[in-house]
Amino acid sequence: QVHLVQSGGGLVQPGGSLRLSCAASGNIEMINAMGWYRQAPGQERDMVAVFSRTGSINYQDSVKGRFTISREDAKNTVYLQMDKLKPEDTAVYYCHAAGLWLTTGVFVEGSWGQGTQVTVSS
Repeated sequence: QVHLVQSGGGLVQPGGSLRLSCAASGNIEMINAMGWYRQAPGQERDMVAVFSRTGSINYQDSVKGRFTISREDAKNTVYLQMDKLKPEDTAVYYCHAAGLWLTTGVFVEGSWGQGTQVTVSS
């Protein structure tokens, strides 16, 4: 019913930049929160940056000042601009939408994107 399609990512040298995007589709009326998580090999999936419906933003401490989350509400799309990338940012990045109300009145607790690899290496 709900699909999150991610784009962007890839290989970049330390200090470089990448931009991720995520578009949600599926007769969506409202999304309560939307953002980005990441999972490095052997580690748990952690929050990177999340937008709430009220507009508040939360960033993981390690990315503050380097990553910027933005959104286009009309397109149900969220972006993650990643600057000054470090090798420790290497992970699979996942888009997540939480608390979705569909136009049919159906409530979807959450949905994940397909994941995209970000590798920071020289």
